[in-house]
Amino acid sequence: MKVFSSPTTHTLRVRLPVTIRHEMVTISANKGNKLKVVADAWHMESDCHYEWVIHFPPNDIDMSGVHAKFDADGLLSIEVRRRPRYYA
Repeated sequence: MKVFSSPTTHTLRVRLPVTIRHEMVTISANKGNKLKVVADAWHMESDCHYEWVIHFPPNDIDMSGVHAKFDADGLLSIEVRRRPRYYA
């Protein structure tokens, strides 16, 4: 999985095998600014389970601003909105 960051969003991208379909992907928010992504083709015996835990810096992300897209070629893109930074 590759992570691309801008001042407003973090974008996570990974190309999954064609055997993984969108209903086999689970994305969950976890305590401590973590995002967990699991892709599991339970009907297969090998090359079927992928899992990532992405840790973000404290107070950097807005968990209500997470959006995922899964295209027909197996590219999973997850956009996570960043919180605005305030400088004194």
